[in-house]
Amino acid sequence: MLVKAFYFLALFLASLALGPALAHLFEWPNKINLSRADYLTVQQIYRGWALLGIVIFPAVISALVLTLLLRKEWRPFVFSLIGFLSLAGTQVVFWTYTFPANQATNSWTILPDNWEQLRPQWEYSHATSAVLNVIAVAALILSLLAYKAASTPRLLVVTR
Repeated sequence: MLVKAFYFLALFLASLALGPALAHLFEWPNKINLSRADYLTVQQIYRGWALLGIVIFPAVISALVLTLLLRKEWRPFVFSLIGFLSLAGTQVVFWTYTFPANQATNSWTILPDNWEQLRPQWEYSHATSAVLNVIAVAALILSLLAYKAASTPRLLVVTR
């Protein structure tokens, strides 16, 4: 029952984290070449999005716990580990690339002189995180499917 609870938590929270990540990815082509004034205006839509970051830490923790619970089930474990590492990877990307750009721009309320170097850093870091989030959700789903397949009794068919 504990494994089922952590499958639910990990998948639910990873899916919640995927939503904003995909939003960033899909808007990227329309934003990457905006003028200074337009880019600053568009970036204002993210006010309050920091609250969405609250979901990522429980997602990482639940995926880690799930992975530890599955350590004796080879296939589900491997997929769960990929999901956990992908979610953890989003945090490496965020703290290495996204957060410094947010700090330099005061969360995009000002544009410093080097804003044109910060924009691709911020946009590509979000695109990378979106890909990692997709991998995480897919890997967790594959883990669940592998777990279900391993726990499903096989019928023995005898033929003459």
